[in-house]
Amino acid sequence: MNKQIFVNLPVKNLEKSKAFFAALGYTFNPQFTDENAASMVIHDGSIYAMLLVEDFFRTFTSKPIANAKEATEVLVCLSCESKDEVDELVRKAVAAGGKTPREPKDYGFMYAHGFEDLDGHIWELVYMAQQPQQ
Repeated sequence: MNKQIFVNLPVKNLEKSKAFFAALGYTFNPQFTDENAASMVIHDGSIYAMLLVEDFFRTFTSKPIANAKEATEVLVCLSCESKDEVDELVRKAVAAGGKTPREPKDYGFMYAHGFEDLDGHIWELVYMAQQPQQ
């Protein structure tokens, strides 16, 4: 069985968050989506983000929810197939209401850029021309 990852993120407005990520081309699994949560498919079969309304998110932790617009609680990093894919996703994110926290970085072997979603969560995007040795 392949390993899977489910990144759980609190959101203030689930419908706006779904519209934002749909504008980037992501889809949602209706089987695990309701008024409290949306299962966003990032890579079919292996990578998902669970967008959880804050009240529902609180049922999973006794700690306070970080305000991602003021503090960084996590950096989500996704690999891309090309520099063009990195730039296109950032362009779509900005057009859908997100913003870019910094300029793109080209390290030669790796190209990186990213965006903040509507709730301030940072999504890093990287294209690796050379894969690291294992």
